[in-house]
Amino acid sequence: MAEKISAFPRLLLAGSPSAADKGTLLLGVICSIAAGVPFPLIGVLFGQLLDDFNAATCSESSGSSDSEDQSGINSRIAIIVYLAIAQFVLIYAHLSCWSLHGARLAQRLRERYLQNLLRQEPSYFDDLPPGEVASRLNNDVQTIRSGTSEKVGIVLSSLSFFVTAYIVAFIKDWKLAAMLLSLIPAYFLMSFIGTYYIEKYSGLMSDHAATAASIASEALSNIVVVQAFGGNSRLENKFSTALKASRSEGLKKATAIGIQSGFLYFIAYSANGLAFWQGSKSIANSVRNNTAGVTVGATFTVIFILVEGLSGSGKSTVAGLVTRLYDPTHGQILFDGQDIREVNARDLRGYLSLVQQEPSLLDRSLLENIAHGLINSSHANHAHLKTALNSSELSNLANEVREGKDLMTAAESRAPEIVEIAKLVRKAAELADADSFITALQHGYGTTVGSSGRLISGGQKQRVALARALVKDPAVLILDEATASLDSRSEQRIQQAINKIASGRTMITIAHRLSTITNADNIIVMHKGHIVEQGSHSVLMAKNGAYADLVKLQGLGSASGKNERASIDSVSKSVATSVTDGDVEKSSLRSAPLGDAGKPEFSAKEEAVADSPEEEQEPETPNKSLWALMKGYAPALRPHLLMIFISLVGAVVVGGAFSGEAVIFGNTVGSLNPCKSANYIDTRGNFYGLLFFILAIIEFFGNLVSWAGFGWISEKIVFTVRVLSFRSLFEQDLQWHQSDGRTPAVLLSYITRDGNALAGLSGSVIGTLFSISVNLIAAIVLTHIIAWRIALVCLALVPLLLGAGLMELRVLGQFEDRHENAYTQSVDIGVEAITSIKIIASLSLEEETLATYRRSLKGPRTETFKVSLLASLWQATTYFLGNLVNALAYWWGAKQILAGNYTQTQFLIVVFSLLVSALLWSQMFALAPELSNARAAMARILSLIEIGSDKMQGHVEDLPSTDIEATAETKPPISSSGASSVQLRDIHFSYPARPDMQVLNGMNIDIQPGKFCALVGPSGAGKSTIISLVERLYTPQTGSIIIDGVDVTKHRDVAFRDSIALVPQESVLFEGTVEFNIGFGARPGHEVSMDEIIAACKLANIHDTIAALPDGYQTLCGTNGNQFSGGQKQRLSIARALVRKPKLLILDESTSALDAESEKLLQDGLEKAARGITVIAIAHRLRTIRKADIIFLVDAGRCVDQGSHEELLERSESYRANVMHQTVV
Repeated sequence: MAEKISAFPRLLLAGSPSAADKGTLLLGVICSIAAGVPFPLIGVLFGQLLDDFNAATCSESSGSSDSEDQSGINSRIAIIVYLAIAQFVLIYAHLSCWSLHGARLAQRLRERYLQNLLRQEPSYFDDLPPGEVASRLNNDVQTIRSGTSEKVGIVLSSLSFFVTAYIVAFIKDWKLAAMLLSLIPAYFLMSFIGTYYIEKYSGLMSDHAATAASIASEALSNIVVVQAFGGNSRLENKFSTALKASRSEGLKKATAIGIQSGFLYFIAYSANGLAFWQGSKSIANSVRNNTAGVTVGATFTVIFILVEGLSGSGKSTVAGLVTRLYDPTHGQILFDGQDIREVNARDLRGYLSLVQQEPSLLDRSLLENIAHGLINSSHANHAHLKTALNSSELSNLANEVREGKDLMTAAESRAPEIVEIAKLVRKAAELADADSFITALQHGYGTTVGSSGRLISGGQKQRVALARALVKDPAVLILDEATASLDSRSEQRIQQAINKIASGRTMITIAHRLSTITNADNIIVMHKGHIVEQGSHSVLMAKNGAYADLVKLQGLGSASGKNERASIDSVSKSVATSVTDGDVEKSSLRSAPLGDAGKPEFSAKEEAVADSPEEEQEPETPNKSLWALMKGYAPALRPHLLMIFISLVGAVVVGGAFSGEAVIFGNTVGSLNPCKSANYIDTRGNFYGLLFFILAIIEFFGNLVSWAGFGWISEKIVFTVRVLSFRSLFEQDLQWHQSDGRTPAVLLSYITRDGNALAGLSGSVIGTLFSISVNLIAAIVLTHIIAWRIALVCLALVPLLLGAGLMELRVLGQFEDRHENAYTQSVDIGVEAITSIKIIASLSLEEETLATYRRSLKGPRTETFKVSLLASLWQATTYFLGNLVNALAYWWGAKQILAGNYTQTQFLIVVFSLLVSALLWSQMFALAPELSNARAAMARILSLIEIGSDKMQGHVEDLPSTDIEATAETKPPISSSGASSVQLRDIHFSYPARPDMQVLNGMNIDIQPGKFCALVGPSGAGKSTIISLVERLYTPQTGSIIIDGVDVTKHRDVAFRDSIALVPQESVLFEGTVEFNIGFGARPGHEVSMDEIIAACKLANIHDTIAALPDGYQTLCGTNGNQFSGGQKQRLSIARALVRKPKLLILDESTSALDAESEKLLQDGLEKAARGITVIAIAHRLRTIRKADIIFLVDAGRCVDQGSHEELLERSESYRANVMHQTVV
């Protein structure tokens, strides 16, 4: 506990605060302490007023007049008003200071957290869960902001109040004060014990909830794979299992809160009983001895102020070691003769450029992404560009290009450095064969690529990554399968460009397409982390060893048939021409999409999302009335009606007890009048002290039932809502996920942030609100019965409290909404930076990323500060009006007592009832942010669940922990035999974000059952789009897609996917075991056996690799499968597809990350698995293409030719240009 206390001041000063921050903190501390002083002083004055009332009651013996009594009372009330004004100023000052401090601290922590993350070695992120960064930047920083803002000021003012109160109490009646002081250890002991268990269960809850969030985040980021395999139910099982564990701890937490609350109220009411019993004894003794002694006012003062408070052989690892993304455990890597571990990693990377096997781009424009390569350039003539590169100038230039201006024309109106950067970017894009497709896009170099480059195709992304590597003219260029996703013509053009720039620099190329490395000076053949051969192409071929075997395996050393050889000879000139001109693809790209699409994940929000990431915000909160929300959530509440009823009874008891306390209090104080006899005072003191103790027991059980009951209900409802939200999210099609700014981070917030907001409606909110409501009704009825004249005047003042409270509610609601939404973009930037950490590290983009992150925080900062000051004003006003109403009530009550209309007892019952009500109303308004957040979250969640198939009636409680699918309606078994037929008839399609750019323009394809079909064509021609449409991830504007005689575009049912298996271009593995990831491919409703998994792995040539691992099939794949190499991930993806025993197998460059030997073994396995089924393959490798029964040549969104390899080779020059230059010899 001491460590936590000492750590808190360090937290308040975390993140290198400025002098202004320290000044704000100091002022907040001073004002907070000062704000706690007036309330005990006001208590003293109220006690003195009671003495005045007693004096007025005994006026006959004292001989004083009513006017004198009224004058004394008025003077005290005036002092109360002055103290209330002082308290208002101090409360506003400390709330404003602490709100500003908390907001600025949160900003600093956001920036420092990301800054420290970016300083970590890339290996640190291998085990970082995918949702971790979003959770930290969103939930944890928000929690810190909440705990270091106005709540700290409230705690300090409460401590100040406590100290001041006891000083006053010991002055007034030291015996009674000492007696009440003895209860404090019991109060704090209960607080500490309860807090210990609450924190313990809260921590366990958070851990399990973070696991669930990580599962959801990973699934949302890979929605294409989830939908293609119908894996949402399996992932829902993992998700709900984690949430069940969180719910279990939440139920324990709710019980602990209920017990703690019950005991705290029991101690408080017992203290009341003890105080009045002891006070009655002291007053009775004073009456007996006829001394000044202890007065009723002194007793009341003490009570008032004290109580109410090969693949896998190590090739890519070599690239990671050279760039110091990782350091070797043994041995040395020498750079110009120096151990690179002795070289600063940032300086080293200034000489290097890396193009990764799976390239990643940041969510910026193409211009900015390519320019990123210049940021850490070691060239002296690039040093003067650093400032411009880290500023917002490039982003502004990209905005102008999106508005229709030419890149160079727009650049010339800016600083010379910007013009130079634009020229370098353009030159690099031309070298990387990217300029042609970029200029064909609607917004050219201003086009935004989306998170991880998801808005452009794999081939286009690879060319942009290559341009980014070339732009700084590096001394060492590392290409890790840099052309794996490109068609043959693009690859040949880039290879020629690379050959041109290779002079004078070192190049390290990792390649499985051996045709790309025949000109290398030194070829290194690796196997299981060791070098087995080394030399030039001609030397290694002469050896007829491992390298020569790989060449033969790819079928590149010998062409079969005289016609093929003749075709090779005849095509050489046309290939060279196409490489030189670079015009072959340009014609098709003029009408090409922003990307092929199993890859591109377009947003349907026409221009905003694709072109302007700054506008990518959370969807607006639906406008739902309170009645609509209650009606919508009714099905989820129905199973818990008994618990709700019991909890409401507890809340009624708690609310009613406040009015009961007012009756006991009024009668007690009235009975302690010194005008009464000592025996009477003694008797009534004993009686009312006992009533207070009975009330304490009732309060214990009432609070226990209310807080624990509503807490239990809350946990169960939140569990149901989160699972149904998850289910609904994955029932929506891909087009929904990619429209209206629905990024994975935004959708995840439905489950995390909105779920947390809804969880806030537990005993601490719902129970409190209901108790307050009951108390208000009881107080109004009671006060009108007892003293309607006083009650009417007091109630007339209630609208003042309500008006201030409602304004506070409105302003705080606006503040929370704006605060949450304002940081959505900054969280996305942080998550993207960590997702692409290897790119960030290799390009030394840490400073640029931080600069972009800081710019994203600037806008929210000013807005939140303004609203925070306004919210503090209304909070302070609410406190002030509470004191003002009390002062006016005492003034009016005094007049009524002096006029003889009511007794002191009646007055005190009315005033105390309304006093407690006013305090409770203030407490309710303090819950305004939680209420506002919860209502908005309820509306968003309800809207999401209502578009799901189950709506709020969905069942989630009875799902077994082993298989969620077992509860689903049993489907008739689908025969694994047979093959599917596929026909695309006159398909026209454009992505929603680019409706004017036709991707497919009259596409016609007819695939017969059991045939192996290959799709061949340039990048951007529409090949991956065809696959997306066959899976019905998108729906074409016109035309039909007929699978097994059924037009799948005419039905919402996706059961046809059960017989389709997809191997995507970029392999996706989920966090979990190898067994889980391969079993993920099983048909919905079917759990595969271990034998089936092993059989699929053997066909995919990955079984031996898995079996060699210490944990075998129980090996954890890690986040995004980071425990496996690219080739191993691809083979695992293929095994996942094969275990499905599909009738239609779709391969999207499924062997691009494999070496020749692995490819040969895999092809043999695929041939066995593919017997009797239909296969559609997007292929660039000649070996794969030659095995196809029919090849469709796709260009410009049409099928321009089809036939066998030999037929197309004979008659199609375009086909020959696409594939035949792969021949090595």
